[in-house]
Amino acid sequence: MALRSLLTVLLAPAFLAPAVVAAKPFDARDLVTLERVSAPTLSPDGRHLLLTVREVDFDANKASTGLWIENLFARDAAPPVRFTPEGFGASSAAFAPDGSAVYFLSSKSGSSQLWKQAVDGGEPVQVSDYPLPVGTFKISPDGKAVALSFEVFTDCGTLACTKEKLDAKAAAKTSGVLYEGLFVRHWDTWKDGRRNQLFVARFNDEGKAGSEPARVSAGIEGDVPAKPFGGKEDYTWAPDSQSLVFAAKAVGREEAWSTDYDLYHARATGSGAPKNLTEANPALDGGPVFSADGKTLYYRAMKHPGFEADRLALMAMDLASGKTREIAPDWDRSASNITLSADGRSIYTTTQDVGTYALYKVDIASGEASKVIGGGTVGGYDLVGDTLAYTFEDLDSPAQAFVARADGSQARQVTNNNAEALEHIQFGAYEQFNFKGWNDETVHGYVVKPVGYEEGKQYPVAFLIHGGPQGSFGNNFHYRWNAQTYAGAGFAVVMIDFHGSTGYGQAFTDSITGDWGGKPLEDLQKGWAAAQEKYSFLDGERACALGGSYGGYMVAWIAGNWPDGFDCLVNHAGVVDTRIMGFNTEELWFTEWENGGTPVQSPEAYEQFNPIKHVDKWKAPMLVIHGQLDYRVLVEQGLAAFSAAQRQGVPSQLLYFPDENHWILKPHNSVLWHDTVNAWLKRWTAEDAGTEPAKD
Repeated sequence: MALRSLLTVLLAPAFLAPAVVAAKPFDARDLVTLERVSAPTLSPDGRHLLLTVREVDFDANKASTGLWIENLFARDAAPPVRFTPEGFGASSAAFAPDGSAVYFLSSKSGSSQLWKQAVDGGEPVQVSDYPLPVGTFKISPDGKAVALSFEVFTDCGTLACTKEKLDAKAAAKTSGVLYEGLFVRHWDTWKDGRRNQLFVARFNDEGKAGSEPARVSAGIEGDVPAKPFGGKEDYTWAPDSQSLVFAAKAVGREEAWSTDYDLYHARATGSGAPKNLTEANPALDGGPVFSADGKTLYYRAMKHPGFEADRLALMAMDLASGKTREIAPDWDRSASNITLSADGRSIYTTTQDVGTYALYKVDIASGEASKVIGGGTVGGYDLVGDTLAYTFEDLDSPAQAFVARADGSQARQVTNNNAEALEHIQFGAYEQFNFKGWNDETVHGYVVKPVGYEEGKQYPVAFLIHGGPQGSFGNNFHYRWNAQTYAGAGFAVVMIDFHGSTGYGQAFTDSITGDWGGKPLEDLQKGWAAAQEKYSFLDGERACALGGSYGGYMVAWIAGNWPDGFDCLVNHAGVVDTRIMGFNTEELWFTEWENGGTPVQSPEAYEQFNPIKHVDKWKAPMLVIHGQLDYRVLVEQGLAAFSAAQRQGVPSQLLYFPDENHWILKPHNSVLWHDTVNAWLKRWTAEDAGTEPAKD
């Protein structure tokens, strides 16, 4: 189906009539092969828009990213064109301060290094050639230097030293590793003693990065950027190019149970020790951005140490005095990033907002927040002068790039990726609804109609439960839990943002702490009842619940505490034993905040909503899915759930991925995941469901 303009997206009713003709419903193969548009970046003069496009070679089972560019002054006469050569993988792009060239990372030479390509043409030129791969980079405002991150052994004085140690380890005949503290593993990787550290290299007369950069984070026993998902937003250059500010968690042995990130000010030469600017705040400080005059540092901060889902407040620090103030204390939203307006009077930031992900403008002086772009999900964005570039997606449209005025007006779509692939694809229409949940408080959700919907018919239901638990299944085009893959398979979809979800104010988010199986379960039950009452096409007698992470936990909790609620269950990477989770997950601050201490300090809290205590009541058929490289929720949790179901005589299957982590990312694995899940749902929601197939 042809993609709509932004004006249509924003003004049309969300619950759209289905297309008259549809050649094919949307499925997992469509999902994993779509091009993904991201990271819109404007040139300093606002003339050019740079985009990152992810493409998938399905046969090769891998994805690659490249750069595309658009001359915005030419408008529709010159649509985006490929910037980096075809097959030349590139990411993390940034314009040179004078706009003449684009810097980016590429592994074309065998390792991730810094490259440069002129805007007006020419071939990519390799700028760095270090013995270690470059993780992230930022060009200095004067264009004479570059900040780079490398993963190094902190006792090494050179990059070559780290390379030599890695080579020696690879050649060693022993494999044992001795640990003296946590982390021993994190997300999907075992720790080997290396940390991300920040360096600065000067460019020589030929424009190449110096051979041995200066380490500016020396003495900081923490990661810059943070692992596993930190990026170049974790550090920033001062306007005069003489210093940098970076975020780091340097808390020693408390790393696995602390969320105390601080902001450090360091000289670009690497001389002197970095200065801690936010030592007074024991919670998270991050995302630093300088004012144009370098006198004020803007950043985001949490207030409660140990709580990863606390509200991220917008902060301003006077660097001369060290005094800080919160910019918008009455704005009950969590800021995701900071971009300053051209006049320096406003902050642009994205935030979750009642089932959407919106772009806001916050007045620095008054704290007044006004919505700039809403209605769906704003992904990456950039602002130069009065030109705003951003990506926008919703439940039935993958992300496209748009440009508009800084106030969001005069928006126009500049990309049309996937137009050919989606030309004959039909999506299910969707609508947001609300109901009275726990304590009669308003709770929101979404309903998606199945593809091929016919008035008067009833359809089986996929009841999706989001993870987090401080998360949301909102109006976005999700690449792991995409509602349209179920709509394309003939299911109606219901998604509830229960108490604990984000985007509804911090009190709503906080309400799940210490109550994982209470308010959320009540909201899910009341939401399911309300959806059936409101939408007659939902067949409550043919429905399955499915979720991952906390959603998987809730599936296991439902199995024992709402055993007649659904015809089948899908538990992806879910917690089945909350007590052991408190000992064997890697980021201990999460479980300790949620339960008021360690399993030793608060044993009753860990047991209060422990699914494993209710296994005796399990009866709904359960599909369990888990990846071996999941160190957030260990594979043993999935094995325990499958074993429990098997020993209880509950119809069950286990889908195991030896090469995936908490998420299923490889294209072919993703298709297998979806095919297996949909087959399970169809089996147990069929008219003749309830009988086991004959054994061989």
